[in-house]
Amino acid sequence: MRLALFALLLSLATPAAAQDREVSIAGPQGALHGALLAPPGAKAVVVIIPGSGAINRDGDGPVLPRAQSYKLLAEGLAARGIASVRIDKRGLYSSAAAIADPNKVTIGDYAADARAWAAFAAKETGHPCAWLLGHSEGGVVALAAGNAPAICGQLLVSSPGRPMAEVIRAQLRANPANAPLLPDADRALDALAAGKTIDVAGFHPALQQLFNPAVQGLLIDEFRQNPRELAAALKGPVLIVQGQADLQVTPADAAALKGGAPFAELLLVPGVNHVLKHVDGTQGDNIASYSIPDRPIATEVVEGIADFIARHPREQGKPVLN
Repeated sequence: MRLALFALLLSLATPAAAQDREVSIAGPQGALHGALLAPPGAKAVVVIIPGSGAINRDGDGPVLPRAQSYKLLAEGLAARGIASVRIDKRGLYSSAAAIADPNKVTIGDYAADARAWAAFAAKETGHPCAWLLGHSEGGVVALAAGNAPAICGQLLVSSPGRPMAEVIRAQLRANPANAPLLPDADRALDALAAGKTIDVAGFHPALQQLFNPAVQGLLIDEFRQNPRELAAALKGPVLIVQGQADLQVTPADAAALKGGAPFAELLLVPGVNHVLKHVDGTQGDNIASYSIPDRPIATEVVEGIADFIARHPREQGKPVLN
């Protein structure tokens, strides 16, 4: 009787959750690293591309954010039968050896890495292609990666729809306390958007950090990118996900992306901010959520992505074209 009861308890046990597995691909000077989270019998696979700056595979930076948004997103997708690869960008964290100077990169470099990760993720999980899920600036990278055969389509989450110089300018103007900084900020943005470096030695320390000479080359390259035009060139399925409480990237950006790619689906999520968490509508809670890793990710984001993928299956060797 005890044996029979033990067997019954085993049959009712909850299956163990999928575990991260360290994976790597070749980089320009050394390996690029990431984490594969693959539930048994995964129905699809997604490559999660981080946003701007020193953001790691989990969605965290050296100071902020510390919300673990990408890790929570990967876990949510795994619970819905979708595998994912979360990556560390070339030159950063576990991918530090891939390039000597992490600031000597371009969006094109990141896009090449994204295409390589898509090919790896598809092969590793036995699928004909992988989805590119770009968050924030990662969405621009996903757009720049284009229509490679190993890419199922693009999932653009909190992604800018305007050139980054315009986004930064709007972000600075959104806070009245920044008013004294705006003349210098505008000069820097105008110069970089024109492809010219600028001496920021006399600027406010916050602007010196934002426009650090070490990153001006990358900023010049970023400012050349027009997300709306990149979206218009896509041929596969595209989902645009935008939180309506996002203080960094706004629904206007989502509308701009949709304008460039009318075939794309648009998912607006009320009450969700840039780190994909529900907030109470106050700026204080919105900012506080950037450092609360145990606040759950918005289920609408996870379910919206999973549903979109389920409605856009890819057949081996037959790319979906709009």
